[in-house]
Amino acid sequence: MRQTLLHFAGIVLLCFISQNILAQTKPVAPQTKPAPVVKKVYRQRDTVKNTDPSLNGQYTFMLSRTRTSPDGYKMIAKYRLDELWKNVMDTLRKEKADKKNLQQKITEQDKTVNYLKTEISGKEASLTENTNKVNEISVLGMSFEKDTYNIMMWSVVGVLVVALVVVIARSGKSVSEAKHRTELYNEISEEYQAFKSKSVEKERKLARELQDERNRLEELMNGRKG
Repeated sequence: MRQTLLHFAGIVLLCFISQNILAQTKPVAPQTKPAPVVKKVYRQRDTVKNTDPSLNGQYTFMLSRTRTSPDGYKMIAKYRLDELWKNVMDTLRKEKADKKNLQQKITEQDKTVNYLKTEISGKEASLTENTNKVNEISVLGMSFEKDTYNIMMWSVVGVLVVALVVVIARSGKSVSEAKHRTELYNEISEEYQAFKSKSVEKERKLARELQDERNRLEELMNGRKG
């Protein structure tokens, strides 16, 4: 846009210079004869309006309203050239003001972006800290990462399960052994009770036989004495 404005400004300036050069280089009529009195003809001001307000439209409209001199030069009305020049300068001033405002907005946006970057950095640090806290578990005053803690806990659980299986297996074996020993004890106890009963019966029999022998001996002793 700025290059286009500079282009139009250069064209307008060139038109001014061309008019001055034409005015200075216009051939002078010979003075041998008095110049005839030429009545000035005042042309009516061109009232046709331009429908395209852009600079390009104004420039094109200005060229379309030119007149051609007898020497073949294009003549532009000064008021139209002044109007185009004024519009070009106004546009340039507006572009400068817009550029200044845009630069101020860019500066403010840069400040906002830097502030947001700082805020994001702080929030990322806080999020990282909170994530670390969530991922850490404190046990007996010692901090462990959650993955490490889970591995340790499952390892302990696995060891306990294996130990429980071993204990249950050994307990089953011990129970079976105890049952077997109990059965043996019961058998031995029954055999002992049977043996004890036989021994008591045998002792009683022997005691009766001994008493019978004593009675016989006593009878024999009494028979001899008589």
